[in-house]
Amino acid sequence: MDSYKKLLLANKAWVQDKLNIRPDYFSVSAQDQKPEFLWIGCSDSRVPAEDITGTEPGELFVHRNIANLVVHTDFNMLSVLQYAVEALRVQHIIVCGHYNCGGVRNAITHQDLGLLNKWLRHIKDIYRMNARELETISDPQTRYDRLVELNVSEQIQNLAETSIVQRAWKSEQRPYLHGWVYDLRSGYIKEIARLDPGAKIDDIYRFDL
Repeated sequence: MDSYKKLLLANKAWVQDKLNIRPDYFSVSAQDQKPEFLWIGCSDSRVPAEDITGTEPGELFVHRNIANLVVHTDFNMLSVLQYAVEALRVQHIIVCGHYNCGGVRNAITHQDLGLLNKWLRHIKDIYRMNARELETISDPQTRYDRLVELNVSEQIQNLAETSIVQRAWKSEQRPYLHGWVYDLRSGYIKEIARLDPGAKIDDIYRFDL
């Protein structure tokens, strides 16, 4: 059997499981979505947002990209962010990275990866800004893990620097920003950073709203 056909068969089994538990499962979920969380995660296939958080469809509004970056010129990410904050009115935004991230690993090499060079440049900048700390870590794996954590913390700051988040902070005291790292080796999520509404950011990034 072709591998893609297995996905279609698995879908049919999944639908039947849901209907066995709750006959109106799909009719109810089709009506509207009211997620409390925006999840910005890595595209890595080993980090399925709903599975690792035990959530159901409708509970997470999800955006994923390589190495879970929040880039101020990425209109895809910004569109998701604006819709989540202004239309869905999410209460929390989670940036979740993961240890053994291929994007972070490739960013600290000297490989020419074509178009990907431009995307991973953002992580190289984070390495440069934290080089003093990182280069005191002698173990390569520990240094790599620490860069994953620093990357998540930087993305939380990037969120706070958007007018979208600042406007919601001022008018409604939401959303809370969370930086997490998922450990592929254990299955557990580690909390790395948190910014509450109105948190102090560098003045140059503050908008007069």
